[in-house]
Amino acid sequence: MSETTTAAEVAAPHRYTAALAADIEARWQDFWEEKGTYEAPNPKGDLAGDAELVARPKKFIMDMFPYPSGAGLHVGHPLGFIATDVYARHQRMTGHNVLHTLGFDAFGLPAEQYAVQTGTHPRVSTEANIVNMRRQLRRLGLGHDQRRSIETIDPAYYKWTQWIFLQIFNSWYDPEADAARPIDTLVAQFEAGTRQTPDGRSWSELSDVERANVLGEYRLAYASDAPVNWCPGLGTVLANEEVTADGRSERGNYPVFKAKLRQWNMRITAYADRLLRDLDALDWPDAIKLQQRNWIGRSEGARVDFPVGDEKITVFTTRQDTLFGATYMVLAPEHPLIAGAEDGDGTGSLVPDAWPEGTHEVWTGGHATPAEAVAAYRKQAASKSDVERQAEAKDKTGVFTGVHATNPVSGEQVPVFIADYVLMGYGTGAIMAVPAHDTRDFAFARAFELPMRCVVEPTDGRDTDPATWDDAFASYDAKIVNSAGSDISLDGLGVTEAKAKITEWLAARGIGEGTVNYRLRDWLFSRQRYWGEPFPIVYDEAGVAHALPESMLPLELPEVEDYSPRTFDADDADTQPETPLSRNEDWVNVTLDLGDGPKRYRRETNTMPNWAGSCWYELRYLDPTNADKLVDPDVEQYWMGPREGQPHGGVDLYVGGAEHAVLHLLYARFWSKVLHDLGHVSSAEPFHKLYNQGMIQAYVYRDSRGIAVPAAEVEEHDGGVFYYEGGKVSRLLGKMGKSLKNAVTPDEICAEYGADTLRLYEMAMGPLDVSRPWDTRAVVGQYRLLQRLWRNVVDEATGEVTVVDTEPDDATLRALHKAIDGVAQDMANLRFNTAIAKVTELNNHLTKAGGPVSRTVAEQLVLLIAPLAPHIAEELWRRLGHTGSVVHADFPVADPAYVVDETVTCVVQIKGKVKARLEVAPSISDADLEAAALAEPAVVAALNGAGIRKVIVRAPKLVNIVPA
Repeated sequence: MSETTTAAEVAAPHRYTAALAADIEARWQDFWEEKGTYEAPNPKGDLAGDAELVARPKKFIMDMFPYPSGAGLHVGHPLGFIATDVYARHQRMTGHNVLHTLGFDAFGLPAEQYAVQTGTHPRVSTEANIVNMRRQLRRLGLGHDQRRSIETIDPAYYKWTQWIFLQIFNSWYDPEADAARPIDTLVAQFEAGTRQTPDGRSWSELSDVERANVLGEYRLAYASDAPVNWCPGLGTVLANEEVTADGRSERGNYPVFKAKLRQWNMRITAYADRLLRDLDALDWPDAIKLQQRNWIGRSEGARVDFPVGDEKITVFTTRQDTLFGATYMVLAPEHPLIAGAEDGDGTGSLVPDAWPEGTHEVWTGGHATPAEAVAAYRKQAASKSDVERQAEAKDKTGVFTGVHATNPVSGEQVPVFIADYVLMGYGTGAIMAVPAHDTRDFAFARAFELPMRCVVEPTDGRDTDPATWDDAFASYDAKIVNSAGSDISLDGLGVTEAKAKITEWLAARGIGEGTVNYRLRDWLFSRQRYWGEPFPIVYDEAGVAHALPESMLPLELPEVEDYSPRTFDADDADTQPETPLSRNEDWVNVTLDLGDGPKRYRRETNTMPNWAGSCWYELRYLDPTNADKLVDPDVEQYWMGPREGQPHGGVDLYVGGAEHAVLHLLYARFWSKVLHDLGHVSSAEPFHKLYNQGMIQAYVYRDSRGIAVPAAEVEEHDGGVFYYEGGKVSRLLGKMGKSLKNAVTPDEICAEYGADTLRLYEMAMGPLDVSRPWDTRAVVGQYRLLQRLWRNVVDEATGEVTVVDTEPDDATLRALHKAIDGVAQDMANLRFNTAIAKVTELNNHLTKAGGPVSRTVAEQLVLLIAPLAPHIAEELWRRLGHTGSVVHADFPVADPAYVVDETVTCVVQIKGKVKARLEVAPSISDADLEAAALAEPAVVAALNGAGIRKVIVRAPKLVNIVPA
């Protein structure tokens, strides 16, 4: 006996230990890989295979794929991966052809930042991280079809990302078809004269540059000079969805400012109504649907023109019924009608050279001229986030532009201000201010001594003089007052009727129309980074963008020495981006033949955002080796096509975090719809069913300085007080991560207990969609379950199988079939924690019964636990004499006769108090149950000869007797 060998190990050399688990798990992982156990055949193509499997019902199961971090996985990461693996295994065992694989979303900022710090090429570090994560995931026994795994950094993959971008670039949204169509169909309309050019000239009269500009107003992917979210600290611009609620970058937490830059955009707004409408048919959590609806922000109202000299200010309002109450206007500081004022010449601007006579001093901001006031205020506003600008509690600020507009219904001259509480990102960037009936306008009017007019009759007891009010009065259930002009009156109408009447009046005069507005903005698609997909776009000498032909794809990233975009002081808004690719002159400036002879071109030096590769990866999983097509149509139809209950098609189950509600999920839906419209796929939605898993949390321990200390070195003393190196520390439940010094790696748990134990523990911690705290000390509970399971089949001393070929007793059959019935339902509904509880209950029943276990029961028990703990299940299945893999064995089916309880307990009450309990058949009739209850001796004694006024029977569980 060696020093490290215990007496127990000598007595039970075949006991299920961490060492035995490691051996079993490694052997079966090698077997599954060698035999291609998890390979899902396609109906055709390179991955075509087993016809019998293809003929089965299909099931496409996906995880949101991971970013290959250098830190590798901690135990929180694989929660969803294990869950989808359990579900996929159950689906295979219930007769499905299951596609389940996992790739890597490998472009993005972390690898680029690491490259900047270390000089290591991002590809080198990223590929090393992928190798490590593949090792960790394999050790967990995940049943992925490795032939289908992809990496977004593979040129063979991003060739098709670039191809999709070109499909979008070469498309426009046709409102009549309510779908995307090739841009050539739009050109044909212009050429035929069935669609007019903006200035009325014929298409043939326009130059190449003019034609490009016209088409740019329609293309679904277009470049424009527009306000963007500029983050100097990252050296890049960000999409609205990448800016946090407090106006900082989602990654890095740097300040974000508004700037005007030429960037690529995706016209996702064209799909706003379809993105809203099609949510109804998706099996998604209500909370995610609500977030998308709110982000899209559809609102019905009217556009109204307010004349200003030779110009006009157009506003969007949902309360056009209050037009008579508009006493001033407010423009966003970025509004194009005042752009150029900071240059002092007023070019393209409404801003005059001097203040008009009678201008209130409070309106000027203390500046000598309108141009100075506007320029100073615009600079001030640019330093604030959108959230800061719209904060309800803050003091309202702004300046007068020096001009007045005409209220179109009253003819009244109303002053025009700029103020930071109005944003260019919503509506038209201009509002008609009705201070009597809007809280923000009310506060602004009070601050700037502006008039108010009540046009919605108060219903809360106040009078109609806003000068006496403490706040605005807002209501949709009131009458309109003080709203009569020379040829229209809204007085006495309700809000709905007034809105309809004024909208019709505006439209008849060509100064407004009913319209729909959206909060959703077009998707900013450019990033000033190196580590991303290059745009397949080049520019000619006139600056016209040209798409590269498919034969030139993929356009690969060039090797560069400096991967870093130019970053700036995080608080310096007066900066401009400089991209790493722009410094590679040999790559940027090229001679190409795009069909009209060799010419010099300049490449696009921005790269695509990290969301690009994840917008369509579900499609590449289907047909990953196809070099000629994005995906074979028959293969896509098989796995993702529309079918009963899934009218838009899509992945059958998609599991991932709720944090991607308005980022990845919205973007992927948009790309799916474009590809569907253009005939490339049959599915109009990428993901039919969405499930958001919870988070595995861990305690974060901080010392008196607030610094996180290693969780592994914290001890508990004296009734829950925590110490670290003798000092007291605080404890707070939060995220798990390397920086918080509380990460536990799956490698650690696998080494101590085995992968099956880790899988069981993560699934047993609680409902899958609820966050739960990690407790390493509790892992041993699932380890012991597997040890008891092993002992019920294998002799720990000899290693021999101990099951017997005798029929189980009636109690065991009932325990078995109840477990089968319950586990089957739980598996189908992703209730893995309760499934484990039922398996545990059955296993405990066998342990308590003593003696050898019936082979029938042992085999069914192994099949029940196989999706959850596949390695031990595969080992026991083989030891029980089976030659085929447990992965493709049939899942047990419960016998209904044993699922129903043989007897149930009926409670007999007299005057509401329990007097007896009867064991009766579940199918007993009301009459027989009443007779049995009245004959029960304890009931007879309790009644003591008293008459009976009423007997209430609820068979089979309750009899209530009411004495006379």
